[in-house]
Formats: sequence, C-alpha cells, structure tokens
Amino acid sequence: MRYHSIRPGQVWLDTEGKRIQAHGGSIITVGDTFYWYGENKEKTKAGSGIWHWGVRCYASKDLYNWEDKGVIIPPDVDDIDSPLHPAQYMDRPHMIFSQSTQKFVCWIKVMRQEGQKSTILTADHILGPYTVVRKDIRPLNMGAGDFDLVVAQDGKAYYYFERVHSELICADLTDDYTDVTGYYSTHFPNLQPPYVREAPAYFNRKGLHYLFTSGTTGYHPNPSQVACAKTFHGPWEVLGDPHPDDRSRTSYNSQITSVFKHPFKKDLYIALADRWIPNLPELVGDRFADGTQSRIAADLYKSIFDPEIDYVLKEEDKLPVSLDFDTCHSNYVWLPVRFDGNMAYLDWKEEWNIEDYE
Repeated sequence: MRYHSIRPGQVWLDTEGKRIQAHGGSIITVGDTFYWYGENKEKTKAGSGIWHWGVRCYASKDLYNWEDKGVIIPPDVDDIDSPLHPAQYMDRPHMIFSQSTQKFVCWIKVMRQEGQKSTILTADHILGPYTVVRKDIRPLNMGAGDFDLVVAQDGKAYYYFERVHSELICADLTDDYTDVTGYYSTHFPNLQPPYVREAPAYFNRKGLHYLFTSGTTGYHPNPSQVACAKTFHGPWEVLGDPHPDDRSRTSYNSQITSVFKHPFKKDLYIALADRWIPNLPELVGDRFADGTQSRIAADLYKSIFDPEIDYVLKEEDKLPVSLDFDTCHSNYVWLPVRFDGNMAYLDWKEEWNIEDYE
C-alpha cells in the first residue's frame, strides 16, 4: 500500500509491507532524499534476551512511504562485550554530517552494568559501512544517558545528554565530532527520577534554541516539557508541557526522540516520538485517561530513588511492563509543532498532511 498522510500512533509499514523498525530515531536529509534511522527492534520480544538488532535505515521522498535500506550498523553477535551485541542495551543512535571531514558521525549510548557509556562510529555514506572510532567512553567522565547531537550554522557541534539521574549537559564537540572538547554547561538540575529530564530533542527556530525533554519513568510515558534559550548553552527558560490537551499526562502515550525541520518547507517542524507501549490504555483501563496511571508511575520512581519515601505499590496499581517486553510492536507518533509566541505545542491529530504546510 501507499500512504498519503501521517497517522500518529498507527502501525506504519515500509514499502514491502513490513513494520518499520527505527525506534529512538531521527531523520537526515541528503540531497532530496530523507533517511530515517533508529533502533532495529524486530527481534526484541519478552524473554528473547535481544535488546536490539542493530541500526536500521529507511529512505523516502515524501516522508510517508519508506523503503527499507537495511541494517546499516549490524549487531555484533560474536562478541558479548561489544556495545553492538544484541544483548547490550544500545539505544538512541544519532547521526550528524561533518563538512570538514565529509564523514557521517554516529553516537550511540549503551547501558552497561558498570554504567552508561558512549560509542562513536563514522562512515563515508549515510548507509555505511560504519567503523567504530571510539568505544565505551564516558564523556567528561560522566555517565551519559539519552542525548541529541546538533550542528550549528558555523559547523560547530554540540552534544546534549542526560547526566544519568542528575541533570542535562550541553557539551562542545571536537572539530571531527567524535569526542567532547571538555567545555560544557549544566542545566535542569534535579535530585532524582522522575524529575530528572531525559530524551532531549533539540531544534532551532527564529534565533531561539528549543529542547523537548521527558521525565524519567522508564518506558512508562510521562509529561513532556519544552524550554527555550538564546544560546546553545542557555540559560534555559522552561515554558511548560507542549501537549496541551493530554489529560492522561503521558504526552499522548509517547516519548519524543528528535525534532525534524523540513528543509523544503517554510516553518514545518515535526516532533518524532515513540509509542513504546501501544496497548497501555487497555492494560491499565480507566486509570490511563485521567492521568492516574502517570501519577502512579511517578510515585513508584520517587520511591525507588528516594530511600526516605515509604511507598507501597498496591497490587492493582502495578505497572504492566518492565524493561523486558515486546518493543518490536512499538509504534510512532509524529506531530507538527504549533507555535504561539515562543511556546511550542503539539496538538493531537488522528491524521495530517505535509502538503498542508507552506
């Protein structure tokens, strides 16, 4: 079938009729072609021991219909210690292109038992092959969680990442984008989950820098937050929740992973998000719609990370999923960003069209 619109939250198939597997992903434009890449979760099922099956990439001319270009960063099935082994918790690949080196640079985070680390790969073409140039580093000697990579107009690059369970960091990258320089700034300090901001998704509009972030409640969705600043390093002004009509307090049951500025449209920004648990409303029933389940998730994470909180989770309120569930069935929520002054909103749409934007 061919698509003629974007339908947030619905199953999305590639041009061969297979479910698209590009989670925690982003889009890069090369010429007149869009490339959407992300975690390949095709084999990730409960009890499988498989967290990922590499990084998969798709190509499109219209953002609706996506041709599978294959696994561009394959899993390393032979080395259990490799950051690319399927059992390792590899998340959120992000790629940028260096004009100076003419290389595509990909950063990945891996949740190791001894802490979260970063691995960097490079390639001459968006579709690879990719070569590991740095492995298991701790940027700035910090545990680096969810992140985003940004290239400024002057070619300088920045790395926004969650300093695990603490604060958000903006770090300058080296000229070849494969390491940090040592210069950084700290933002949104919080004591613990669920307050810590993760999943930073950056974009720039009319001279302002923006970040969408989420709270920290594992795979359970929570309220997003949008902030803006006049420089890459802030200071950041928190503007509020960009999902104005979401009574469930789950960001429309999704987590934003990146924001794509359409290069051939005047002012179209698209927030790309994962709906990790598509059947969450059915799993928890009436607790979903009014935000009760979101509050339960937040209370649970407060109790896990604050020993002074004596929180007993009722049997009927237990969360329906853990880290081990079928993310191979996760869907995507793509929505256009609406601006009102400096504020950025994401209004729910059952269906929408790229052509409706100038």
